[in-house]
Amino acid sequence: MLSVIIPTDGVERSAVATLAALVPGAAAGLVREVLLVDRTGTDVIERVADVAGCHFLRFEGTRAAALAAGAKKARSPWLMFLHPGAVLDHGWIEETTQFIQGVAASGKDRAGIFRYARSPYADPTFRDGLRLVARMMTGPSVEQGLLIGRDHYERLGGYRPDARRSEARLLRQLGRSSRTMLRSRIMVA
Repeated sequence: MLSVIIPTDGVERSAVATLAALVPGAAAGLVREVLLVDRTGTDVIERVADVAGCHFLRFEGTRAAALAAGAKKARSPWLMFLHPGAVLDHGWIEETTQFIQGVAASGKDRAGIFRYARSPYADPTFRDGLRLVARMMTGPSVEQGLLIGRDHYERLGGYRPDARRSEARLLRQLGRSSRTMLRSRIMVA
């Protein structure tokens, strides 16, 4: 039902944190596959993928190109893009299932964005305040993850490897009318 694409940068700890939050979704049958797309030359993420039962794709290029490559290899009709270190709230499975069913029933193209939540263990910084203001003015950030149907993703042109700020461009293309802010939170490390 759902393929999760995570572009890693060779950092094991953040990839493992995100994968741990996805385990209940795999057990519930929602997550069909997880693709770890690594842009470094190390074998760290390849070992993590092997242990976790994920697909591994080594890729050289920009983050947007890595995301596009992961989406191309994914087999499910729904795609979820997460940054490494992003941890989904416990209620994400039920809400994601309801969202997918609702979009299928309505026949309208919609994408879901998870609600941002700062890690409760992180000390607030001035930068966090600036990010909050930016989210209020411009909309969600790329760190909040993206849940989108493959057909919708392809009609929008997906992540363009050659475009600057391709992730933000795709969010802007979705616009307010075709994206839904989900109730489930995503904690970003």
